Amino acid sequence: QVQLVESGGGLVQAGGSLRLSCAVSGRTFSNVAMGWFRQAPGKEREFVAAISWSGISTTYADSMKGRFTISRDNAKNTVYLQMNSLKPEDTSVYYCAASTSSSSSLPFRLGSWGQGTQVTVSS
Repeated sequence: QVQLVESGGGLVQAGGSLRLSCAVSGRTFSNVAMGWFRQAPGKEREFVAAISWSGISTTYADSMKGRFTISRDNAKNTVYLQMNSLKPEDTSVYYCAASTSSSSSLPFRLGSWGQGTQVTVSS
């Protein structure tokens, strides 16, 4: 199991930006795809984005395309989620996830996830 620790959440106004970070530990980090999920109160967990082990291929939920960007730096054992043009609807707890596959293709093969970081977007 890969250990994941998210950070970078906070309170921002609509239209603002945040960059979430996910510190990853585990010998297989460079060999697996990574992703982000979110879950708001009263809603089911929602897929946000995924990135292949190489960092070349990415997959996004339709509602996040053009606003969110996932990236990874394997040398730093870190995955990022750059969030721009944030909307109040983006308010959620965001979770970093490690796949059991090297591919970013859906469905995401969830292997483990972190504790989450809160993102709140105000009007």
